[in-house]
This record gives sequence, structure tokens and C-alpha cells, in this order.
Amino acid sequence: MAIGERIRFIRNLRGMTQRWLGIAVGFDEKTADVRVAQYESGVRTPKDKITDDFARVLDVSPKALNLPDIDSDVGLAHTLFALEDLYGLYIENIDGEPCLCLDKTKGRIYQSMFDLFKAWQKEAEKLRNGEITREEYNQWRYKYPELDTTRRWAKVPSQKLSDDLISALHKD
Repeated sequence: MAIGERIRFIRNLRGMTQRWLGIAVGFDEKTADVRVAQYESGVRTPKDKITDDFARVLDVSPKALNLPDIDSDVGLAHTLFALEDLYGLYIENIDGEPCLCLDKTKGRIYQSMFDLFKAWQKEAEKLRNGEITREEYNQWRYKYPELDTTRRWAKVPSQKLSDDLISALHKD
């Protein structure tokens, strides 16, 4: 799906007009709707700063707007093939159904993909169980990994602090 189609999809999901989005992004009020229409139709492709501005106003990650070409079955197939090459994703037959699986021999790549899939599965299950709304689920997906609570992040001391501590230890 091209970036313009994603902008249109999320803009409509948010209930925004092209004019409102354009003004919020910072386009001139007289041409705001035309500029957004040009991006959405693919006549123009936004530069990184404009993409970031669209993402900020739409309240999504810029990565949620920049997707590979999945508009056709062939485009989707090649995206999946690339995931096989890069991340060890492979297709398997499980109970008569084709299923996507992760290659455990890929080490860190496997663990990273496993963590992503588990986090996604957890959020999807919350949606199915009525614990979160569709809007909350979409917000998690469109702002991933920012809203992912399954990852454990550790703060690392700055290099200067580390150097100061080592220096203080050596003085004694």
C-alpha cells in the first residue's frame, strides 16, 4: 500500500477532512486540501519531514505510513518472500492450514520476531476478549513499538558517567 493510501486510510479512520489535515500539518489554508489530495493520490510523494508531520497529526508512527508495496497479491507475495529471506519467516502446513512460522535457528532475529509476534498476539487477544476497543488496538498497531508494554527496556548510564565512575575507582 502506497504512503498516500495509508495517509487517506488513517485520515478517514480519524474522521479528518483533507483540509483539516493539511492545515494541521502546516500547509497554507488556501491549498491545504489540494496538497493532501496530491499526496493521497500519489501525484506527490512526501519527503521525510512531511511524512513525520503527517504521522504526528495522525498520531501514528511514521513507519505506519511507509509500507512496502502490498496493493496486489504479487506485491504481498514478494513482501512475504523478502521476510523469508531477511527474518527466516517460512510457510508450514498446520492442521491443513497454511501458517507462517519463525525459524528458531535464526538466533537473535528469531527472538526479536518472536517477541513482536507475542506482543501482537497479546493485543489481538485483548481485542477479541473485549478488554480493549478496536481503536485502542489500532493505536497500539499504528504506534508500535512505542506503546508495546511487553518489551523490557533498561536505562544505560551515559558514557561520561561511566568514565567518571571508572576514574573515581582508579583514584583510590
